[in-house]
Amino acid sequence: MAKIRTSRIDKLLSSMGYGSRSEIARMAKTGAITLDATKLLDATKHIPIDPDLPTRMKINGEALDPISGMVILMNKPLGTTCSHKETGALVYDLLPKRWNRRNPAISTIGRLDKQTSGLLLLTDDGDLLHRVISPKRHVKKTYRAKLARPLDGTEGDLFASGHLILDGEEKPLAPAELDVISETKALLRVTEGRYHQVRRMFAATGNHVKELHRERLGGLSLPDGMAPGQWTLLSTEEIAMIFQ
Repeated sequence: MAKIRTSRIDKLLSSMGYGSRSEIARMAKTGAITLDATKLLDATKHIPIDPDLPTRMKINGEALDPISGMVILMNKPLGTTCSHKETGALVYDLLPKRWNRRNPAISTIGRLDKQTSGLLLLTDDGDLLHRVISPKRHVKKTYRAKLARPLDGTEGDLFASGHLILDGEEKPLAPAELDVISETKALLRVTEGRYHQVRRMFAATGNHVKELHRERLGGLSLPDGMAPGQWTLLSTEEIAMIFQ
């Protein structure tokens, strides 16, 4: 039988971004932390880290945030950056402020550049992050591109050939699938995540991407009606869809 992990209340809540250990101790003394409606006045007490803890523990009357291992699906808006360090609007600014203090930290699973919108995953699960971005997994990423010039009809065969080498690189790209929507719009499915890959692929054909939006990642797509900047937590079943 697996041993249930336990943690001190102050250590757990501090790692989840609720404050320093001394701040957590003060919160406990004021009765702000409850478990099964019982006040936890001693923040040094050890409690079991059960899967249902977020539904049983409350902080200032609000349900506890998800414990480590959460995955966030976001509709990334244009103009935001997938970075902890750069200035300007960051995707992390769209999450609760305390989540930026979590340890392990929340990171994006791969990146979308500043002028690319659409489906973005974030997680504090390092193992999952590496599984998703691993070339061995061949997780498909589907992008909708609007181009500056009409397609000439040769792009699909070139992208599917597995022989296209991007400027400045030596290794050919893995085969990719192109579905033409109109003269200047197309869906492109790739299994790699090289730097500005989709933009550079179309640049190799003499074209330029004016607008780029990621629609799918593996078996996941953005929920209907999810506006730019909105996000949701994924269930275990939804996380599994990444690899479908």
